[in-house]
Amino acid sequence: MQLDGDKKLEAYRRMLRIRRFEEEGMRLFKGGKIPGNFHASVGQEAAIVGACIALRNDDAMTGTHRSHGHPIGKGGRLDVLMAELMGKEGGICKGRGGSMHLADRSVGIISESGIVGGGIPLATGCAFSAKVRGVDQVTLCFFGDGAVNQGTFHESLNMASLWKLPVIYLCENNGYAITTSVAQSHGQPDIALRAAGYGMPGVAVDGQDLSAVYQATAQAVARARAGEGPTLIVANTYRFDEHNFGLAVPGEPYRSAEEVEAYKRDRDPIVLYRAILIDEGLKEESLRSIEDEVVAAVKQAIQFGLASPMPRPESRADYMFNTPLIGHNSFVTGLGRN
Repeated sequence: MQLDGDKKLEAYRRMLRIRRFEEEGMRLFKGGKIPGNFHASVGQEAAIVGACIALRNDDAMTGTHRSHGHPIGKGGRLDVLMAELMGKEGGICKGRGGSMHLADRSVGIISESGIVGGGIPLATGCAFSAKVRGVDQVTLCFFGDGAVNQGTFHESLNMASLWKLPVIYLCENNGYAITTSVAQSHGQPDIALRAAGYGMPGVAVDGQDLSAVYQATAQAVARARAGEGPTLIVANTYRFDEHNFGLAVPGEPYRSAEEVEAYKRDRDPIVLYRAILIDEGLKEESLRSIEDEVVAAVKQAIQFGLASPMPRPESRADYMFNTPLIGHNSFVTGLGRN
């Protein structure tokens, strides 16, 4: 399974959109325009886009605490995402979700979560829903290497295997759960081998190679749509920045400056993919046009976010409750007015 010419350009565009969006996001966070936390996925763009571009728009997806890139990789709008990170009313969740708990139903994202491994059972449930409804929708579940040691990983993969659910579990293995390396925390550091314990395929790919991630995900998607059940994909990638941008990690450095610099110099997924596109005959002018387009789109997103109003204090309880019973809305309405 190979990407065609248009999809190759779209993949390049989406990787750039993630990179430029997060670079500007880090600047805005440092300048006090984005509250809370900012977990950047710079360096992991190929793992994100390579997987997302294998999906249909109506396929579902769950993310992590490091999930600004996932809605962008799925084709989501930048302006409402930027406003969401700023906590503004114009955000995709009206500023209520923020950086780590947003959803974007327009591109199938049912949730992201600040809880490590929190999206794994939700993705499993979403895939179960598709099976019950008799549709060929699949669910893509992103999580990090740290989530593999959570109980939800075992429980969800076991259930998905038993019921042959249409779900793809994709581990973005960037080598570190905050500061703890895979070698220090996994009895079996080859995460893909864990799939054998659940009777499903386990595939390890170079997460800096967009084409490799796409091919593995496309095969898993075809398998899921055919009713053959789940797949575990491990995309071995690397985050260029700290776990939480702007938050100093106490104690001794957990990785060397030389290690980080080597990845930035030799394993930048956008630089690698751009070189491949040039080798395949794409013109520099075409790529520069996309690059200029992305810069303009991110600039527009920032302007949209800054211009969006803050949520009204009296609306603080809005969207917190769902009361489908007629005549039982007074309690929630009263909360919103106090």
